[in-house]
Amino acid sequence: MSTTQIDAAGAEHPPAGPQARILSLVPSLTELLFALGLGLQVVGRTMYCVHPEDRVEGVPSVGGTKKVNMEKVSALRPTHAVVNIDETPKDLAGDLADRGIRVVTTHPVEVADNIPLFKLLGGVFGAEARAQTLSTEFERAYRRVTTKPGRGPNRRVLYLIWKDPWMTVSADTYVSSMLSLIGWRTIGDEKDQRYPEIELSDALLADADLVLFSSEPFAFTEAHVAEFRSVHPADAEKARLVDGQLLSWYGPRAIAGLGYLQDLSEAESS
Repeated sequence: MSTTQIDAAGAEHPPAGPQARILSLVPSLTELLFALGLGLQVVGRTMYCVHPEDRVEGVPSVGGTKKVNMEKVSALRPTHAVVNIDETPKDLAGDLADRGIRVVTTHPVEVADNIPLFKLLGGVFGAEARAQTLSTEFERAYRRVTTKPGRGPNRRVLYLIWKDPWMTVSADTYVSSMLSLIGWRTIGDEKDQRYPEIELSDALLADADLVLFSSEPFAFTEAHVAEFRSVHPADAEKARLVDGQLLSWYGPRAIAGLGYLQDLSEAESS
């Protein structure tokens, strides 16, 4: 039986009922809503919500994750908006609430936060059984990573998410939590910011065992890795291109992401 859920902003949400119309402003949450069997209730998304590929194109886009077209939002008549503290500007969430849309706020930071995330959205939107199934699948994948004997060596990792300016992630982010499961610690976050700008100085690069170029939010490619190796030959062997979706998306993609982590660890230990 559905009960009231409390979201990451401390707001209480009673069961929404089968007539709920959901606006999702976070790509990973859009994928999660479909995985929960709620795809037919998702009436709006961002242009960056690209999964599940075979179904999401039928959902109208209202703009980006930071700025949306409110006329399009109003035309879709959502009853609920699913947002994230990191990805959704506070003013945007407030504007949605002022329009009478119930805003469900999420904020996974630790990898294990996926389980309460499944419970929150499953509970609000009446998909408890599917949420439990996802939780079970996630727990199995999580145990495989965290209890695997002979884990690869610890690494100090510079994880790059943007170029011009260069940006990385702080230790209290979901990405850092993921990498920590295989003993990889992110560096370059001395500034009091969750996603600080950095300089690729010789000192910073010398402190890194690996330099990871994430495929999102900036679309780093092997060409960027090759350029780095050319400009920084002393650190060329440290550079790797990694799948940003598998390392930064929570929801069902996190389950595959945990397996991807194992592959990364094993590749560095071989």
